[in-house]
Amino acid sequence: MTYCVGLKLDAGMVLLSDTRTNAGLDNISTYRKMFFFEEPGERVIAILTAGSLSVTQTTLGRLQEAVEDPDSDETSSIMKAGSMLQVATIIGETLNRTRCEISDLTRDLNQQASASMIVAGQRRDGEMRLFLIYPQGNFIMATEDTPFLQIGEHKYGKPILDRVVTPQTSLADAQKAVLLSMDSTLRSNLSVGMPLDLAVIERDGLRVSQRRRILEGDPAFMAMSSAWSAALRDSFGKVPI
Repeated sequence: MTYCVGLKLDAGMVLLSDTRTNAGLDNISTYRKMFFFEEPGERVIAILTAGSLSVTQTTLGRLQEAVEDPDSDETSSIMKAGSMLQVATIIGETLNRTRCEISDLTRDLNQQASASMIVAGQRRDGEMRLFLIYPQGNFIMATEDTPFLQIGEHKYGKPILDRVVTPQTSLADAQKAVLLSMDSTLRSNLSVGMPLDLAVIERDGLRVSQRRRILEGDPAFMAMSSAWSAALRDSFGKVPI
């Protein structure tokens, strides 16, 4: 399983994903789940993935092929699309087509191939957009009322985001929020695991502003986790019955 989260704020976007993929307790692997398509100064697109590796990897491969195809146009290449809405449409159509093809191939095995994605980005002269794309290819968009989107094992990390994240949250506090959201998930679900990939895209920067790979035993992450646990225990003791 996995956990990925994206925040769309006034100052930019913050993205975080784990890297654990497992097919049983004795078959645990590490795969990157955060991918970038970037032309600095023109557009930046980030894709976070959850679900079947065969579906997500094939979808990403097809998107990359379209980007590299000299005959592609705004209807087939996410790097030529005229808006982030069109980017989400291309990705959704590619994801749905891939899911259906792989599901047909594995039908005799009684396996369901499914995947979802978070797509974040901005193109020149356009607004930042953050989408959650469902396996069927349809999608929803982050709004002022709901400035974050999650895929995978999201229930453990959602409460802190509900309580602290607003569009006005700073990028620094947003990074803290998503890391603590991930920390809660790591503690409660063994199917989510290190390393973690963290990225920041500043508003109108049109490039990935920050990238960070957080490894097992990272001192800063461990200190944050310990401080959060201590703060929760202290606050719990002060809550009246």
